[in-house]
Amino acid sequence: MANELHSLIRLHRWGVDEKRRRLAELLRFVAGLEDRGRRLEAEIKNEQAVAGASPVEVGFIYGNYAEAVIEHRQRIAESIAGTEVEIAAAREELGDAYRELKKYEIAQDERDKRQAEELSRKEQIILDELGIKGFLQKRLVS
Repeated sequence: MANELHSLIRLHRWGVDEKRRRLAELLRFVAGLEDRGRRLEAEIKNEQAVAGASPVEVGFIYGNYAEAVIEHRQRIAESIAGTEVEIAAAREELGDAYRELKKYEIAQDERDKRQAEELSRKEQIILDELGIKGFLQKRLVS
């Protein structure tokens, strides 16, 4: 029975680790999207400067470029929003898995504690018997 709890604990630890890795993966994905958004902002500022420097040559092309960048930014924002929902769900799953793991760990700790107390009680009984035997032998000898 004790081995069953150890197996369950090991299984739930693995599950918690998997959920933690999934959450980290989602967080890295969002960080990548946010980084891409910052680079896009820097790129558009650079293109605005170029278009402002030579409005006749580049000005008419900049409008199409700006429109494409706006769409790209919107797709990035939508992806971030969707992933944030997934992150919230992953955090909830991780919390649930961690609570479940803690239940098994606490049960195992209690079981270990009871076993240690039982072993201590048995050892004390043996020591008491040895003490009584020693006392009786001394009484018989004297």
